[in-house]
Amino acid sequence: MIKYSLKCSDGHQYEAWFASSAAYEALAKAGELQCPVCGTSDIGKALMTPGIPVRQNSRDTAPAVAQKPQPQTVAAPANSAQQQAEAVKVLRKLREIVETNSDYVGPKFAEEARKIHYEEAEARSIYGEASHEELTELDEDGISFYPLPVLPEDHN
Repeated sequence: MIKYSLKCSDGHQYEAWFASSAAYEALAKAGELQCPVCGTSDIGKALMTPGIPVRQNSRDTAPAVAQKPQPQTVAAPANSAQQQAEAVKVLRKLREIVETNSDYVGPKFAEEARKIHYEEAEARSIYGEASHEELTELDEDGISFYPLPVLPEDHN
């Protein structure tokens, strides 16, 4: 997975996740990317700062601990039902892209992520389920992972 800062021709900036840089390029070329604010498909990459890994054994920093993914509530301006509907639409699209461009490994997510990290399995995008304990162990081992967005229908 890769995260890009994107900017539309009207100047709206937002972040989006992609299975790979090639997946971003394919979606951009096909005009599939849309600004969540104005809906334009004239999208490009915005200036981004590089991610710099932090040493896990540094004495100056506390170790990071993976948190169990929790549904998050975002405060929205009054009369924002349309904005909320658009945000959910964008999250559904993100989830669809991940699920379309990744292998589903089910409850073996932690095991498979570890194999990929240690080059014991083919490098590829995967998604699945993992317990809080498994996520904590992955984080402690320096293995990157990102939760899929929680959608309203996930609570049914």
